[in-house]
Amino acid sequence: QVQLVESGGGLVQAGGSLRLSCAASGRFSIWYTMGWFRQAPGKEREFVAAIQWSDGIPYYADSVKGRFTVSRDNAKNTVYLQMNSLKSEDTAVYYCATDSNWSPGRGMDYWGKGTLVTVSS
Repeated sequence: QVQLVESGGGLVQAGGSLRLSCAASGRFSIWYTMGWFRQAPGKEREFVAAIQWSDGIPYYADSVKGRFTVSRDNAKNTVYLQMNSLKSEDTAVYYCATDSNWSPGRGMDYWGKGTLVTVSS
């Protein structure tokens, strides 16, 4: 089992920045992929970004490219999502997730409880 705990959500004005953190614990390895997904009110959960623990290769949804940056600190077992130039449409609950065999377009096996990001216009 893998446990994931997100933090860093909150209220921010449009154009502002936030950094989300996801602390991982339990049984996982560097071959896992860590991801961020989000779910806005009345919408389906969508992929935001992901990063490989082993080599740090990032993946981004087109909607956040150039604004969001995913990174990891292997020593702290923590993944970050730096969100800049936030827009009202970025308002959502953001979930951290991980999987041992992920590829773009797929979901992940383990999920955190989520952290709410609200962007006011």
